[in-house]
Amino acid sequence: MKKQKFYVVWVGVTPGIYRSWTECQLQTKGYAGAKYKSFDTLPEAEAAFASAYADYIRPVSSSHPVRKPDVPVLPPGLEGNALAVDAACSGNPGRMEYRGVHLPSFQQVFHFGPQYGTNNIGEFLAIVHALAWLKQKGLEMPVYSDSRNAIAWVRQKKCKTKLPRDARSEPLFQLIERAEKWLRENDCSTPIRKWETEQWGEIPADFGRK
Repeated sequence: MKKQKFYVVWVGVTPGIYRSWTECQLQTKGYAGAKYKSFDTLPEAEAAFASAYADYIRPVSSSHPVRKPDVPVLPPGLEGNALAVDAACSGNPGRMEYRGVHLPSFQQVFHFGPQYGTNNIGEFLAIVHALAWLKQKGLEMPVYSDSRNAIAWVRQKKCKTKLPRDARSEPLFQLIERAEKWLRENDCSTPIRKWETEQWGEIPADFGRK
């Protein structure tokens, strides 16, 4: 089992102590002058956060370089700090689920389902979930989806599904209504971009069920 690490962010979007490299990156990636360091125990991290950054970081020398965490390399030209979302459905309609994955750490940051629905609805809800999640966290980064339909629905603030609304699908339609309401009531400047599968391969949030 991988040993738990604690990440102190002295300077970043929201300074504090974080329990995963993904959360640390969300606070520091692209933030000019970010200052952060990992610790093996929570008491060490708490003591460090209460102290100055300079007390814990020594100047880098060629003989003792700072070891950076190993993270997957993204396709050339792709923005590093972003969210990728995708949905999967066993049958269509069927058992649907979706998730969001942070880039470049490739760590899952949210997941929903399974619930009766369709793949297109899952793709739509995944984008809205990502937008709401970023706003709640106070973060700014683009959202990538490989679904042109879902991107269009989000921009139109309307899920144009043809799934019949009945007793089985009612819980999902209630989620759709909440998502549409959120889109209407929230001004959102987050870029929503198409994941170019032919150029970059499967989107990192893909469930691998093709």
